[in-house]
Amino acid sequence: MIREEEVYLVGKINKPHGTKGELQFTITDDAFMAEEEELEFIFCMLDGILVPFYVEEYRFRSDTTMLLKLEGIDSEDQARKLTGIDVYAKLVERIPAPDEELSWLFFRGCTVEDIKVGQLGRITHVDNSTLNTLFIIETADKELMIPAQESFIVSIDREKRHLVMDLPEGLLTLNDPSKANDEVY
Repeated sequence: MIREEEVYLVGKINKPHGTKGELQFTITDDAFMAEEEELEFIFCMLDGILVPFYVEEYRFRSDTTMLLKLEGIDSEDQARKLTGIDVYAKLVERIPAPDEELSWLFFRGCTVEDIKVGQLGRITHVDNSTLNTLFIIETADKELMIPAQESFIVSIDREKRHLVMDLPEGLLTLNDPSKANDEVY
């Protein structure tokens, strides 16, 4: 059985396409197809369990939309049952060589620790849709958005997939209303 920490969110199934079980799928992770040589499997969260689906075929309609045909989904009714379901892909297991430059996408799935605060959580997504790339970190009770900046990184354990950062004071509480200053400017 695959665990949630072994996958990352890549998109959502929108609706059936045609009558033979094909699905329209919106890609929400910019790097998803850039790093996939051949799309063989996807995982869908069904009743709290990640269920693998073999991809029979796929084709792009745009940069962010593709049509998928999954094994075992052969009718419009079967496809309709997957409408609105989140789609996940397996994290790449390859560990880059010590002298190999890392892309920001390598950090997806890494645990993150701040030298002052301690353990923060796991990077579930790398948002590179804007000029400033962000690590999306899932903590025990919320989601953090941390700028992906080399200057914040203290150390990287490539094998353990662990990142130690020295984040600027106040960054973690920037959008926390309970930590807001009572003064009005």
